[in-house]
Amino acid sequence: MSRRHSAEKREINPDPKYGNVVVSKFMNSVMRAGKKSVAEGIVYGALEIIESKTKQNPVSVFEQALGNVMPSIEVRSRRVGGATYQVPVEVRLTRRQALGIRWIIAAARERNEKTMTERLSAELLDASNSRGNAVKKREDTHRMAEANRAFSHYRW
Repeated sequence: MSRRHSAEKREINPDPKYGNVVVSKFMNSVMRAGKKSVAEGIVYGALEIIESKTKQNPVSVFEQALGNVMPSIEVRSRRVGGATYQVPVEVRLTRRQALGIRWIIAAARERNEKTMTERLSAELLDASNSRGNAVKKREDTHRMAEANRAFSHYRW
């Protein structure tokens, strides 16, 4: 990391179909090897499946799923003396969003459905209903932070 100044955040354009910046960030995270059109097809296909299954606005289901997955507190390693403590700290909004997106995609990739579109739609539906592996990951993170609350005075 540079000591002189922090890196500027790049401006991310909203996605063409829904005009949503978060969907665009999600699409960029799904993308592998620069294949934007493939990622676009996966995300839009998953949102269409969600719309056909729930008869609701797919972007609102997506935002609800992301809200259920984003962690509010996490643990960070802090070395004090010779010991390393897991210190619970609150998560900034941008990191919360990035972690939520990353966890949803990772959980979708581990699922057993046939195509990535089906996996992603199923994981988003599970997350919007507060179940699934991505929500479990958030609960584990919160549980670990709660267990290490005694070390919160080492916060920096």
